[in-house]
Amino acid sequence: MKQIVLSLLLFGSVVFSPMQTKAASSVSVPCSSLLKPVDSSYPYAMGAALVYKVKLTPGSLRTSISIHALHLPKPSSFGDYDRFEGFAFIPNVISWRFPLYPTPEKDGPTWAGRLDSITAGLENVQVQVRLSNAKTGKLGPVILSNDINYCK
Repeated sequence: MKQIVLSLLLFGSVVFSPMQTKAASSVSVPCSSLLKPVDSSYPYAMGAALVYKVKLTPGSLRTSISIHALHLPKPSSFGDYDRFEGFAFIPNVISWRFPLYPTPEKDGPTWAGRLDSITAGLENVQVQVRLSNAKTGKLGPVILSNDINYCK
């Protein structure tokens, strides 16, 4: 009798077990996302974020986020800021920041930079271009932004 009950329990646990829910899937990479201005006072500011997998050293793959932004206002026009930074984050979980470097173009620089060491999943990641002060480390207001879920 015990064997029958045990067999029925095992059979029932396999057949009638609750379906496991699938975690939110990561964004399919490689992909890119437009970074749009958050303020209408700089309508020509625009950027792009490129997201893809890299393996630069022995070990596991990492996610790389690079940003290319142009027609940005001068950082100093917002106060005590001297550069822009890329800022990516999963709300209430983790954030990453990396400097964007200007190119020496005549009519204003193109700001670009990248981070190649992300190991976290990409669900609900926000990507932004923000003002920054290199000496104090102070991170300023958002200039460009988009959600990684719009990455195509």
